[in-house]
Amino acid sequence: MVLAAIDIGSNAVRLLICAVVKKGKEVEFNKLCLLRIPVRLGFDVFEKGHIGGQKKKMLINTIKAFNNLMKVYEVEHYMACATSAMRDAENAKEIIKEIKSETSIEIEVITGELEAEIIYENHIAELLDKDKSYLYIDVGGGSTEITLYHKSNVVVQKSFNIGTVRILTKKVKDETWEEMKDTLKDLSKKYSNVIGIGSGGNINKLFALNGNKDGKFISAESLKEVYKEMEPLSVEERMHTYTLKEDRAEVIVPALSIYNAICKWADIEEIYVPKIGLADGLIHHLYDMVEHE
Repeated sequence: MVLAAIDIGSNAVRLLICAVVKKGKEVEFNKLCLLRIPVRLGFDVFEKGHIGGQKKKMLINTIKAFNNLMKVYEVEHYMACATSAMRDAENAKEIIKEIKSETSIEIEVITGELEAEIIYENHIAELLDKDKSYLYIDVGGGSTEITLYHKSNVVVQKSFNIGTVRILTKKVKDETWEEMKDTLKDLSKKYSNVIGIGSGGNINKLFALNGNKDGKFISAESLKEVYKEMEPLSVEERMHTYTLKEDRAEVIVPALSIYNAICKWADIEEIYVPKIGLADGLIHHLYDMVEHE
């Protein structure tokens, strides 16, 4: 079975195509194609409240290209979801309608809470120590989703309008930071020795830059250090020093500020980086839906 997921984020739009192979009770998800296009919808939406003509054209062309690739790979089922920027865009409905008429691709705008749930579909909790507490952190362009697992149970699942593009456009409210701080400090009082799990492009890139060869963890201390190194540099200097693409060089420092704040407030010393994101969660979610039809 070949499945596809389209994740329309505030910074980038991603396509993930997987071949799903069932081996007895085990299910393998083999990646056939992973594409990321930096459409950067959030820069329009968080500044102006809507998606402008140029970004709309970029988005439609991206979905057209993804649709053609899905045909090439003979995708049987797909899911296309849009997150924070589309949630906030005044003209989201008309753009979604236009995309459907031009490509036949149906896009669903999902809530922050559902986004957190779908990311949980990655079943990462199954791989972790059943007696420990984990905070799943997904930092996006428009929002940050957190999920706390304690003894394999979901205790808290929340979405905050704090994201890399929102920070760059100066659209994060002080009260939203306060709400996140209060939530995490409360959790740190109830659950000790919480281990972070980070997902998304920024933490994956930071993990690669860290050059950690011992397992899949990055320490909170090393995130603080790299923030000190990167923050004073211009976008061009970050691109040159760390071999980053322009859009990544721009959003990586705001992402670090979010991770550093979360580690501080939740008293986290290290973050596990399994290199997954919303698109992976969508594939798992879609597979479960198809299997239970």
